[in-house]
Amino acid sequence: VQLQASGGGSVQAGGSLRLSCVASGRRLRINDMGWYRQAPGKQRELVATITSSGSTNYGDSVKGRFTISRDNAKNTLYLQMNTLKLEDTAAYICNADYLYYNDHDEPVVGRQWGQGTQVTVSS
Repeated sequence: VQLQASGGGSVQAGGSLRLSCVASGRRLRINDMGWYRQAPGKQRELVATITSSGSTNYGDSVKGRFTISRDNAKNTLYLQMNTLKLEDTAAYICNADYLYYNDHDEPVVGRQWGQGTQVTVSS
């Protein structure tokens, strides 16, 4: 199972960015997905999560500004970030809880993390 995140970049405060994260693998089913972020010298922080049925949860610092969504047919996760602030600067990392069937038709479950995409907000 691989996760590939994209969409990061540099933006001025008040601007917007949209992140994407694509999950790939054979015979794959994706359950909960989420975005986390980590700034230098700080702990990893929850940004938002979304279940396979679309229920969402947001960290307090992004509520009302960020929107998480997904396209189950494409195994793709999105994060629309609006009204960006300086303190949103971080590496944004996606994750996914997955199930797939191996070559012996045995179910394998786990959580995979992506490599992160950098978001830099400047004044």
